[in-house]
Amino acid sequence: MNEIRIFSPATVANVSCGFDVLGFCLDTIGDEMVVRKTKEKGVSISKIIGSDLPYDIQKNVAGVSALALYDDAKPNFGFDIEIYKHIKPGSGIGSSAASASGSVFAINELLGRPYSKTQLTHFAMKGEAIASGSEHADNIAPTIFGGFTLIKNTSPIKVLQLPTPDELYAIIIHPQIEIKTSLARAILPNSIPLKDAITQWSNLGSLVHALHTNDYDLLGNSLEDVIIEPHRSELIPHFQMVKKEVLNNGALGCGISGSGPSIFSLCKGVKNAKQVKNAINNSYLKTEVSFEIHLSKINTEGIKIL
Repeated sequence: MNEIRIFSPATVANVSCGFDVLGFCLDTIGDEMVVRKTKEKGVSISKIIGSDLPYDIQKNVAGVSALALYDDAKPNFGFDIEIYKHIKPGSGIGSSAASASGSVFAINELLGRPYSKTQLTHFAMKGEAIASGSEHADNIAPTIFGGFTLIKNTSPIKVLQLPTPDELYAIIIHPQIEIKTSLARAILPNSIPLKDAITQWSNLGSLVHALHTNDYDLLGNSLEDVIIEPHRSELIPHFQMVKKEVLNNGALGCGISGSGPSIFSLCKGVKNAKQVKNAINNSYLKTEVSFEIHLSKINTEGIKIL
């Protein structure tokens, strides 16, 4: 195989109580990428459609991650990358992770899969660091592994795959503003009260248990963020309105997707998910902010070959 086309999905990171360690993969939103072998050694980017991103390999997240893998594999040929962006940078649903993960996944396929998903995550983190200023994998891991993932360690990287309840659906509303990850991290406190830390890790533990036991009520009760959300929600237009609407219409819970401005909601069953989506849509139409809204099953496969 000399060429491959892939779908690299969007993701939700943090999932309220799991800052920098928890994430899940979406099914209906994502980028496409084409990667092909070239006679010339090295990595190049020949096409970027949908976003004004750098072609310089050292400045593009897909290029940096691809180069990390390439330098390790040392093949006697090169790779060219085409990127078709459908996830807007700064949207909070893993735009940079989709690019960083997609390039290493595709190259690994063209090389005959010499690297594991864990190793691909390690390479992709090098690209993610260009966008966020630090190596973290809460978006990258669900893109590569699919479903829900928990980051046990980043050095060395260790990813735990968590079960996904069958009836779980996500709704994503993306207000059309950009929040840079670096800014969203800069406003966070350097220290937190012990009581808040206890609440947060209790919620994370119970959420993981809820996923293993298909306990939807416990899952909903666990989607509480007492550390990050109070600060980042101030950057998101009408966040509290959306959260109130979501809970009033029977969703399991609601929170900030990654750094924002996207807001995620989780629902049991497609019927309730559609009801929640309509309620959010109708409320946000009354605001001055343009937006996109998506309904998605949880993607348990991750990146897909097209």
